[in-house]
Amino acid sequence: PCLLHSLRLEICSFSGYKIYPSRGRTFIRGDGRTFHFLSSKTESLFHQRKNPRKFDWTVVFRKMHRKGISEEVAKKRTRRAVKYNRSIVGASWDAINARRNEKTEVRSAARAEAVAKAKEARKEEAAKRKAARANQPAGGQKFSKQQARGAQVKVQANSR
Repeated sequence: PCLLHSLRLEICSFSGYKIYPSRGRTFIRGDGRTFHFLSSKTESLFHQRKNPRKFDWTVVFRKMHRKGISEEVAKKRTRRAVKYNRSIVGASWDAINARRNEKTEVRSAARAEAVAKAKEARKEEAAKRKAARANQPAGGQKFSKQQARGAQVKVQANSR
């Protein structure tokens, strides 16, 4: 059996090269993520936030600039997202379309009618409240909210 197959090889986080045991350096970031570096050079470039795609000796650069890759890139096509219409819960697609296609006059008339109805309801509510207030005996005892809930009344000390 070959000794190399039993070894635990790491991959350099910057260059992409194999790191053999007892070689390289490990960096653990504050969030607990571990980075393995082949040498102090790759570690230094990583900490300077340099882009490994711009160094011609890194694996990433070599993968990007392979022979015959230019034709492949030309063939790649972007897929456009196809839009399609769906109904919303509580409203069918026909109802939504009807609302969307109706004239502005119809829409404004419906809005005015709804506003008038709301105003009328508010007036009726105010009239009911006024009538209820008129039915209460005038000059009756007035309680604070706390007294109405049954809180004890504070006894004030005599001030001389």
